[in-house]
Amino acid sequence: MAGRKTIILARHALLLGLLICFAATVGSRTAAANPAQMISDFRLKHGEKRVALDATLTRIAHDQAQAMAAKDQLDHDVLGRFNTRVGPAGAGRAAENIAYGYDSFPKTLDQWINSSGHRKNLLLPGATRVGVASVKSAKTGRMYWAMVIAGDYERPKAPKGSPKSSPKDSPKESRQASAAKPKSRAAENCRLKILSLCF
Repeated sequence: MAGRKTIILARHALLLGLLICFAATVGSRTAAANPAQMISDFRLKHGEKRVALDATLTRIAHDQAQAMAAKDQLDHDVLGRFNTRVGPAGAGRAAENIAYGYDSFPKTLDQWINSSGHRKNLLLPGATRVGVASVKSAKTGRMYWAMVIAGDYERPKAPKGSPKSSPKDSPKESRQASAAKPKSRAAENCRLKILSLCF
């Protein structure tokens, strides 16, 4: 009887050990597959700050991926101009990467890392937040991806009646404002356009 109890306890111990190993493996895969963590790891290796997942940016990315999948078309402007779509995030600067055909985020990220324009967006200086989404096309089964990365969030506005800062107080901001003046009607909402991205 004692031998049988020992065998049962040994089986339970083995089963418990396997469950612990399995849980640890699944947990590490989940952590490794987290898009914000993967992007942060890449950014940290290149001297940029970590980014956190942001609900607003994720919604913007999801809307973009969903629209591309619905039209089965890879296009930054499928829902309108990027700077208009990203406006609700309140960021001072933002960038978007899109892709299709990859079944996982690690593969998609690898493609972006190996493309100079996409890589530049991943390393956007001052970025602190990111949103990533994918949607599968019902027509072709292609997976469409969108990533929106942003930073330089607006500072709280001064209360009414308080003195406004002069250009001497913030020369960087005044240079950015003057540099952002459009030179043509087509460039009205774009400071810089790279790979159909407006900055």
